[in-house]
Amino acid sequence: MLKRIAIVEDDAAIRKNYADALARNGFEIDAYESRPSAMAAFKARLPDLAVIDIGLGEEIDGGFSLCRDLRAMSATLPIIFLSARDSDIDIVSGLRLGADDYVTKDVSMPHLSARISALFRRLEALRMPARAEDVLHRGDLTLDINRLSTRWRSQEVILTVTEFWMIHALVKFPGHVKNRDQLMREAELVVDDNTITSHMKRIRKKFILADESFDEIETVYGMGYRWKAV
Repeated sequence: MLKRIAIVEDDAAIRKNYADALARNGFEIDAYESRPSAMAAFKARLPDLAVIDIGLGEEIDGGFSLCRDLRAMSATLPIIFLSARDSDIDIVSGLRLGADDYVTKDVSMPHLSARISALFRRLEALRMPARAEDVLHRGDLTLDINRLSTRWRSQEVILTVTEFWMIHALVKFPGHVKNRDQLMREAELVVDDNTITSHMKRIRKKFILADESFDEIETVYGMGYRWKAV
C-alpha cells in the first residue's frame, strides 16, 4: 500500500510542484491550501506523514497551529515543516511544537525525499514482531522499540519518532559520546547541526517535565552528547 502524504501549502503552484514530485517518487498525495481544509480531512483520516508550510493564507502562523493540533491527535505521526522562513526562531518554534524536521523551500527534491524516507523507515519498527531484546533498560529509563514508547521512572515520556531514535542512539552505549554525524547516522536522520541541537533541547525539557532532577543527557562541548553511564 502506498504511503499517504499530506501537503499543506497555500501557494497553488508550489503545492502542485511538490505533490507531483512526491507522487513520482511513489507516494499517494493529498494536498490542501489551508489549515481548516486540512484539519477537516485529518479528523476523518490521518495521513502517514504531513508536510506543512508555516504561513497559510491569512494565517501567518497557521502551520504552527496545525502542527500543534496534529501532534495532539498523534504522538508518532511524522511532521515536516517546509517553509521559506529560515530564522532560528521559526525553526526552534516548529520543533518545540513537535515537528520531526524543518526544511526550507530551497531544499532539493532528492534531499526532501531522503528525509521523508528516513522517517518512514524508522516507523517500520512499529510493525516488527515483539522481541525481548527490543526493550532497553538503562537505570530508570525503559525504551520499547516496537511501540516507540519511552518511560522514565515508570512515567511515560511522549517523544516524536525522531526524538525516540535520537535517545535510542545515545542509550545503546551509555557513556559514549555521539557526535552529530553519528546521531544522524544511527538515528537515520537527515538534518543539519542546528536541528540536532533543537531536538536535544526539546528532549531534555520533556524528561525534565517528568522529573525535575533529570540530568542523564550530557553535552560534551565540541564533541557531541552522551547518556550518563549507570
